[in-house]
Amino acid sequence: PNQEKVSDFEIKLMELDGDHLGIPDTDYKCVVKMPSSELQRICRDLSQIGDSVIITVTKEGVQFSAQGDLGSGNIKLAQTSNADKPEEAVVVDMTEAVSMTYSLRYFNIFAKAAPLSTQVSLSLTDNVPAVIEFPIEDMVYVRFYLAPKIEDDAD
Repeated sequence: PNQEKVSDFEIKLMELDGDHLGIPDTDYKCVVKMPSSELQRICRDLSQIGDSVIITVTKEGVQFSAQGDLGSGNIKLAQTSNADKPEEAVVVDMTEAVSMTYSLRYFNIFAKAAPLSTQVSLSLTDNVPAVIEFPIEDMVYVRFYLAPKIEDDAD
């Protein structure tokens, strides 16, 4: 109010040269709904073993696998339903079995959103980015997209 101090800043704008990656509209072959805290724990545990996670979805359930210098780890979640606590259920809705490999580094970053929601939804299909969605309220969600790792064939 007494105007004894005046600050003046000039900031240059950054021009980012990046390709815009569109997300294709996809009918996902598998949608897994599970507790978000469970996904966070699985990613944390498997990242101690390797840097990639193989997510395999079958009608029996969903399996998370990692391999590394220390050995290998597998965590399998069978379909469950809990009438008293539906947020603890593991539900697999699939039309076809899927097995894809993703970076655990990014899954761990995405799993930090677990406190926002009790449930997480993983939508998977072959050779299409996975969708990791944390529903917060009606019509409100946090959604991440992660492209699968492409394995080089040495044939």
